[in-house]
Amino acid sequence: MSRLCVLMLFPVLFESAFSISFFLPVNSRKCLREEIHKDVLVTGEYEVAEQPNTKTNLKITDSSGHTLYSKEDASKGKFAFTTEDYDMFEVCFGTGRIPDQLVNLDMKHGVEAKNYEEIAKVEKLKPLEVELRRLEDLSESIVNDFAYMKKREEEMRDTNESTNTRVLYFSIFSMCCLIGLATWQVFYLRRFFKAKKLIE
Repeated sequence: MSRLCVLMLFPVLFESAFSISFFLPVNSRKCLREEIHKDVLVTGEYEVAEQPNTKTNLKITDSSGHTLYSKEDASKGKFAFTTEDYDMFEVCFGTGRIPDQLVNLDMKHGVEAKNYEEIAKVEKLKPLEVELRRLEDLSESIVNDFAYMKKREEEMRDTNESTNTRVLYFSIFSMCCLIGLATWQVFYLRRFFKAKKLIE
């Protein structure tokens, strides 16, 4: 029975993990950033607590400064876009001279962003087929994440090995310099003392 309760609560916890609420201070701008892979569908829903004479702006940009979504006087709405490249995306809310505003933002990407009810209607799928499609997409997403992590691990390993090689060569170069300097010092001091006739 306890396992069933945990399994029933897990989807609720999983879905709510992507929601965030925050207060937007007077005359300020607050931004949220997230790294998202290439060719990933991103959807979002936002709601700003309505107050008289208020104006809140919403702008979504990538790291190059390209605007993916922009809305002035944003109070409630939805947005969606597909990423063209692996990048850092920024969701910014800005406000004027008004009291603190409560902002609710619910962002989903990847498998969570797909509307499987619409897919079921279009393709005339049974509930079990829809769930299998969702699980297939989820497993594909996990495989892609693991492939990305493996690639990053290989890049980090290559960087680490390259750094180790450079440190080794620098250490050998430093040792050669020290040995050369010590040898020169010995010969120089020997000549100096011979010139002063302190040694024969």
